[in-house]
Amino acid sequence: MKLINIHELPEQGVSHNAKIRKRILLANGETRHITNYARAVFPPGEKAGAHSHDDLVEVFTVESGCGEIRIDNVAYVFSAGLTVVVEPGEIHEITNTGNSELVVTYFGVTLEPSA
Repeated sequence: MKLINIHELPEQGVSHNAKIRKRILLANGETRHITNYARAVFPPGEKAGAHSHDDLVEVFTVESGCGEIRIDNVAYVFSAGLTVVVEPGEIHEITNTGNSELVVTYFGVTLEPSA
């Protein structure tokens, strides 16, 4: 069992933009199939640039704020309470289009190896 207090975790930049700060609740290798479980804070105007993953599904939930998530170059409103599942190979990026912080909790799940 693990007990994790998010307020006691150190902040660090996300790989796509160091101005976006995250706290990693679970790191890669700590649980089977989950590559990370983190909470990211996007200042107004900041963007996690377009990228894709061939080997994992990413799940994003907006805690607060509003922005835009682009999946394969189609824009969707990204606001509090919304969860988006990005499938392997889908190109995605997140932008804070609002005037306050966009707070997103997210995790990645690796694909099961072929039998």
